[in-house]
Amino acid sequence: MNQTARRIEGSEREMPAVQPSRRLPFLKFFLRYPIFLLAFGPPEFKHAVGGDTSQAHFDMWNVIQVGWLAVVALRAIIRLAALRSIRIPKQSRSILKYAFFLGLLFLGSITYSPGRIVSAEYCFLYFLNLICVVEFIVDSYRDPPNWMQCMFQLRLVALLLFALVLATLIVAPSFVITAKSGMRLLGGSVAGVGLICPTMVLISTYCLLYSLESRTRSVAFILVGVGGTLAAQTRGADLSLLVLLAVIAFGWARKSRRSALILVSGLMAFLLLAGVAVSLIGGGQIFEAFNRGGDISSLETASGRTGVWVDQIGYCLTHPWGMGYIAGVRTFHGSDFATNLRDDPNNVGGTDNAYIQVLTDAGWLALALYLIMLVKIVRLGWRITRKDSSALLRSNSEAYHALQCALLLLSFLIVEGMESPSSVLPMQQGFYFQNILIVVILGASGSILISSRFREALVAR
Repeated sequence: MNQTARRIEGSEREMPAVQPSRRLPFLKFFLRYPIFLLAFGPPEFKHAVGGDTSQAHFDMWNVIQVGWLAVVALRAIIRLAALRSIRIPKQSRSILKYAFFLGLLFLGSITYSPGRIVSAEYCFLYFLNLICVVEFIVDSYRDPPNWMQCMFQLRLVALLLFALVLATLIVAPSFVITAKSGMRLLGGSVAGVGLICPTMVLISTYCLLYSLESRTRSVAFILVGVGGTLAAQTRGADLSLLVLLAVIAFGWARKSRRSALILVSGLMAFLLLAGVAVSLIGGGQIFEAFNRGGDISSLETASGRTGVWVDQIGYCLTHPWGMGYIAGVRTFHGSDFATNLRDDPNNVGGTDNAYIQVLTDAGWLALALYLIMLVKIVRLGWRITRKDSSALLRSNSEAYHALQCALLLLSFLIVEGMESPSSVLPMQQGFYFQNILIVVILGASGSILISSRFREALVAR
């Protein structure tokens, strides 16, 4: 009995902090956790780069971006080097290994890339991001942050970026708006409106339903986010947002009978309003607005994307190692997609699909590693949130709600990845957002597991 008590006491001394720290002021939070600064991008006030982008090219904004990331990564390296021991939870180590081996495949693709300098540069940026991820996970295991503040700060970054997009729209509209298929506020290289606005909507809707902040604040963020999402007119973001909002609503409805009745009433009201809108406006006009004036064939082919995807998959069937990280698709398929797909803000990538992008970058093995990594991340978060939620809420409610929010946002990126490759392209906002969501999922999961083990140890005593 005495030996058991001593083992429990020893394990308690080795355990990191159980409860998250208090919320920090705005500036102190970003100084304490600078990985969230990467969510800013930072914004670039430039048009797409012209010329052969599979070869080396840079400008002032590229230097700022690389310097921005390098400073955060250098701080992470210094902090890791100062630690006597580095402890990472087992479930996080497994996922980080997949990310590391995926980076090695990108690195190996330099040997057959048509633009070796470009591929090497982006590999360097990939590993800088990975260092920032590792440092945050190590730090959060030792001293966890207030996890919901992490989500609130990510939402605040999205709001600031959207405000910057609106300011740019007044001063220099050509940077953030396109008129190719109707007037669309895409955000250009300043900020991806199709990402930042749904981020605000999803976090705020979750907070509204679970009463995590004032209703006025949540509703204000929702209205701003919905307005920006509609202004972007991005079908992928619209559909992904609707799917995730439905997931939030049905999850909330399971809380109680009253919540279920409210949801059913809301659905009936929505169907009634939708019927009235169709009868007044006309189904044809609504479809034309959703499809941005295109016909049914443009919707079936995803505005010409599917033809490009088939072509690129066919190439990778005969070249299973891919085309070379980032630079390959620009060289081999530059002319194929230029007339069909929208211009990328930085004019890198070129698949308009995150999964095809990974495939063309380093082949089938890279795609398999990337998909396995995503599945393991989602499975980890899902497995923890499916446990006894009442016990988790009592032990660490901040981590539980933050984990739920991060899973929803990551799911949005996974679905929206069918239309945009930004989540797998370093130096693009989607890539930074996805990395931040991954560290929140891994970190919050670790905090919840620690809390549950601590509680079990107390019960055993």
